[in-house]
Amino acid sequence: MFSFINKWLSFVRFSHTIFALPFALASMVVAARDQRGWPGWRTFGLILAAMLCARTCAMAFNRIVDREFDRENPRTANRHLPTGQISLASAWALCALSGLGLVFFSFLLNKICFYLSPVALFLVCLYSLTKRFTDFTHVFLGVALALAPIGAWLAVKDGFALWPLRESAILPLLLATAVVFWLIGFDIIYALQDYEFDRAHQLHSLVVRWGPKNALDAAFLAHLFMWGLLAAFGLLCGFRVAYLIGLVIILGSLLLEHWLARRRSLKWINVAFFRLNALISAVFLVAVMTEVAFPWFGFLR
Repeated sequence: MFSFINKWLSFVRFSHTIFALPFALASMVVAARDQRGWPGWRTFGLILAAMLCARTCAMAFNRIVDREFDRENPRTANRHLPTGQISLASAWALCALSGLGLVFFSFLLNKICFYLSPVALFLVCLYSLTKRFTDFTHVFLGVALALAPIGAWLAVKDGFALWPLRESAILPLLLATAVVFWLIGFDIIYALQDYEFDRAHQLHSLVVRWGPKNALDAAFLAHLFMWGLLAAFGLLCGFRVAYLIGLVIILGSLLLEHWLARRRSLKWINVAFFRLNALISAVFLVAVMTEVAFPWFGFLR
């Protein structure tokens, strides 16, 4: 049983859920600021279920449409579909069921989430096809993951407001934009592993278009901009000491990530991609939760 569950979890790279989910939860916490960041078990559970379904659908679709490329790429040839560990029909069933799950849980949340759920499904799945026709595939991935904080905000607020500022639409949109630039940066770094393969098979990415060095420069600028957006988000929220500490840790993690990408071999890419970015998202969530749950925290208030 455990091996069966582990096989499906590894198929959709469940461990990578830590990238987008903390930003969604942080958005939820800020949206529920009047309740010290807690919207209730029902809303929390439905947000969590909807996010997991959306990501599972997107990853299953990615594995399905990329299976032929995965079979030819030495780095991915041992994945589940190329090796027959999971059948194509089973993968499609998981993709369809998780997509329906997103729509169902969105329906239980509120009308606006339900109405927007098909749009969200389209966008999260579109990324998997973009490498075939655009060099800016990283932007589409960023947009797909940026839906998470927007969706969590709508789940709590049931819509957008323009005022007051600390409850306005600018907060989730600012956070979503930060996620876009964060994804652009680290997906460029991750794409370095497949530079030769993608170029040989005419697959698109900014690494193929600009070359590794120029693409890394673009990734660094994207991450700096992302950090600036997070700083602006904290400023608008009125966050102080805990959030400032979080920003310092995030900046250090970003700098270390780019040092590893430039100075170490490709085997270090997964370290830069997974561990450091997981740390960034986790630190951000903890900082936001601390500021919202303990508004008296910090003598600078």
